[in-house]
Amino acid sequence: MAQHGKKYVEAAKLVDRNKEYTPQEAVALIKKTAYTKFAGTVELHMKMGVDVKQADQIVRGVTLMPHGTGKTVRILVFAEGDGERIAKEAGADVFGADDLIKQIEGGFLDFDVAVAGPQMMAKVGRLGKILGTRGLMPSPKAGTIVPPDQLPRLIKELRMGRVEFRTDKTGNIHTIVGKASFTEEQLFENLTSMLDAIMRAKPTAAKGIYIKKIVVASTMGPGIRLNVNEATNAHAAA
Repeated sequence: MAQHGKKYVEAAKLVDRNKEYTPQEAVALIKKTAYTKFAGTVELHMKMGVDVKQADQIVRGVTLMPHGTGKTVRILVFAEGDGERIAKEAGADVFGADDLIKQIEGGFLDFDVAVAGPQMMAKVGRLGKILGTRGLMPSPKAGTIVPPDQLPRLIKELRMGRVEFRTDKTGNIHTIVGKASFTEEQLFENLTSMLDAIMRAKPTAAKGIYIKKIVVASTMGPGIRLNVNEATNAHAAA
């Protein structure tokens, strides 16, 4: 078993492991238990009651964090012609077509999200083995394949805090809801926005209990378990 440091142990004493907290209580505890010198990320971990072996039960979607994520996002756009010009004017960090694809094949991965126009996917498709395993492949479900005229809107949303979520191979969702330096109100609104999006993304094929467990934690901090009913109903008051 891993040995935790003194700061973690002190922070963990503030969390009752036998209690399921409300979202309001949880974000207040996040502020108290975040002990890193840097502004740690606030993570959301959810155990879902879906069978991810069935394609129609995979949970995925996107939501726009009301207060952003606190992260600087490097945006890459696969585009050519007018699309490349629009991407540049809209503020994309990296943009291009054939030469950019070659750079990625050569090992370039200095970006956080990739966007492409529909006409570019025939070329971008060959990067599937490189980008797919890293969750960077543009896709319709993630909303990252758009025509050139929609690039300014999408790039603006990505800058503001557009976050994608998806169940992993074990049926869990791991995502972020902001920084520990955010106010309690900001964290609460981001958290409830994400929970609301995940509730709305419930597959019609999913049966039984949809969400089994919810835990939030700051970077390197102790996990704080949320009451599922309180958490999934909190969006109505957000």
